[in-house]
Amino acid sequence: MANSIEYASKFLPVIDDIYKEQSVTEGLDTSTMADFSGANEIKVLKVTTTGLGNYSRSEGYPKGDITAVWETMMLTQERGKEITIDRMDDEETLGMVFGSVTGNFMREWVIPEIDAYRFSKYASTDGISKTSATLTKDTIIEAIDEAVMEMDNNEVPQEGRVLFVNSDLKPALNGALSRQWGNESETNTVINGYNNMKVIYVPKNRFYTAIDMNTGEGTWGYSKNSAAKDINFMIIYPQALVQAKKFVMPKIFSPDENQKMDSWLFQFRLYHDAFVYENKVKGIYLSERA
Repeated sequence: MANSIEYASKFLPVIDDIYKEQSVTEGLDTSTMADFSGANEIKVLKVTTTGLGNYSRSEGYPKGDITAVWETMMLTQERGKEITIDRMDDEETLGMVFGSVTGNFMREWVIPEIDAYRFSKYASTDGISKTSATLTKDTIIEAIDEAVMEMDNNEVPQEGRVLFVNSDLKPALNGALSRQWGNESETNTVINGYNNMKVIYVPKNRFYTAIDMNTGEGTWGYSKNSAAKDINFMIIYPQALVQAKKFVMPKIFSPDENQKMDSWLFQFRLYHDAFVYENKVKGIYLSERA
């Protein structure tokens, strides 16, 4: 009989790779380094300084302060799932089946929920820049340019900004800019970048200003909050936030160990959360649908 720990070690990297491939917010993970100090806690280094003062020829330099502290943040999202697979004679087949089940589970449930939670958390943060509008092909570029101008005025660094656009607005954005085509045999009209910003299209069911996390008692995953609005687009400066996730090693029990039924039992657990630094809230711009 195969060792359960070996199965767990084999599939944890698969879980993480699927997340990296499918998540639209994964690219923001590396913006700030966070150290796990416990199962559901992270520590983030925060640095603050004072500004300039008048130099005195008699007393010299004005005294300022530099503060560097490790702030502990609690991850509030603790989610899990139990999967059972009927007893298999061929354990190699078991590995293939579990790999397929795990992939589908990650793509259909885990990754959309992580993305939706993060966007709703950023959208509901106090102090961010935001506006409300119904965007069309004729107005979307102007709205994005106004967002960029506001972030520029708030002195948010330009390099690294990411433009997340509701997938429903992809035709509007792609049709808003006139382009001249050559004689290529294949044509691609999708805009992947705009004014030095990477453009990422977000599935509309992950792009709400607020969501409800379902308990799993009758309803799984997440759902749009009754008071939530659809998001048109968000511009995010990655250094304004910190994202943390931790896939806990899956627990795998053989049919002989499973006391509930004659099946393999797989238990999956995830800790995650997202935070916006209070002194960098202008690094997020939200356009919600009117």
